[in-house]
Amino acid sequence: MPSPAIAFAQQNQARFLEELKALLRIPSISTLPEHKADVRHAAEVLAAELKRIGMENVHLIATAGHPLVYADWLHASGTPTALLYGHYDVQPPDPLDEWLSPPFEPTERNGNLYARGAVDDKGQMYMHIKAMESLLASDGKLPLNVRVILEGEEEVGGEGIATYVASQPAELKADFALVSDTEMFAPGLPTLCVGLRGMIYTEIEVRSSRTDLHSGMYGGAAPNSFVSLCQIVAKLKDESGRILIPGIYDNIIPPSSEELAAWKSLPFDEEEYREKEVGSKTLPGEPGYSVLERTWARPTLDVHGMPGGFTGAGAKTVIPAKATAKVSIRLVPGMNPTETFARYRDFVQHIASPGVDVDVRLIHSGEPCLIPVDNPYIQAATAALHEIWGRETVFIRSGGSIPIVGDFARHLNLPSVMMGFGLPDDNLHAPNEKFLIANFHQGIESIIRFLELTGAITGEPAGK
Repeated sequence: MPSPAIAFAQQNQARFLEELKALLRIPSISTLPEHKADVRHAAEVLAAELKRIGMENVHLIATAGHPLVYADWLHASGTPTALLYGHYDVQPPDPLDEWLSPPFEPTERNGNLYARGAVDDKGQMYMHIKAMESLLASDGKLPLNVRVILEGEEEVGGEGIATYVASQPAELKADFALVSDTEMFAPGLPTLCVGLRGMIYTEIEVRSSRTDLHSGMYGGAAPNSFVSLCQIVAKLKDESGRILIPGIYDNIIPPSSEELAAWKSLPFDEEEYREKEVGSKTLPGEPGYSVLERTWARPTLDVHGMPGGFTGAGAKTVIPAKATAKVSIRLVPGMNPTETFARYRDFVQHIASPGVDVDVRLIHSGEPCLIPVDNPYIQAATAALHEIWGRETVFIRSGGSIPIVGDFARHLNLPSVMMGFGLPDDNLHAPNEKFLIANFHQGIESIIRFLELTGAITGEPAGK
């Protein structure tokens, strides 16, 4: 027999899904100033819902950008304290013409819910709230102490929450954090993510002249900022994908032989991954490393955009005075964001063409992390997932970055349990983002069971 809380969740599946749809209709796009009011509206809706289900001390916390949402329930004497994290902001939906249904009108198709934010991270964050509602409604209490912190800037670097965590650690005192912003390795396969890559996100700006110039009058004599920028970008990696920045690989901590063996046992088909997930003709990358090694345990360098010059219809023979590239480097354990940025900046300035000015700017950064799997919270998560899904849990890393996990470890001394329920084909940050509806419901049940099991862990609580 399921616990009363799980039974409550099962009885209220339809309502939970409709409430998620209402949240997904709010276009809380954190990077676009014209959606600032929408982001705040999403925060206010979540605060109201946390109050409604019985959470206490619910309030918005002002930051330099979008607000944080805080709530707690701290009446479970002698139990640990969980810090439940999620983000309510979303990526822009562009390109709109590739969506099969409007990005902010949630649509059910083939057992999936399609909308921007469906899986990243409104749907997964909302599972935490519905799990707490189920426990409070069925038991009148939570099985352990809980703090909730939700942010509205994860998709733009998370500066507000990073500042708050660093400056107000006592306000978030806990024993562990629960983060549901990752994915399952395969459908039906319960998964815990125990490693994340870090990141430095940068801009390279090249200036070649005081103003744009006519290529007929000045071509052949004047430097071209775009050509100079392209030459810089081309020198950052070789054709095999190896980064050419001196010293960048020096301090990398490779995965253990046991971890590599576990990865090889995962149900992974490179050809299916290439065709269905990536949609490319090849899978380029460093020779000698598998796809999982390259995406989970090796640094990468990517160019995300090169705005500047003339991009309109027709022709304009301009030599642009300025060109910009947005470039990121994913970091793996052993790499430090500050040191990596310094190496990168110095190398870019070294390889730049003579006669142009180059400015290398750091937009945001986050540290890589590895979570030990022998702590009691990971063990409780493993047991909870096994109960709900009926299969052994697999441990993976993610090629993505969740900077707050590093902040929780560094400033709050918290291990994070990264229990995600997205799928590899959920189109995060892309058109037709989706969330498997069955995973939404089983995710709620998994979190309920996890909180019940962690409530039974003995020891001096940190949260009160």
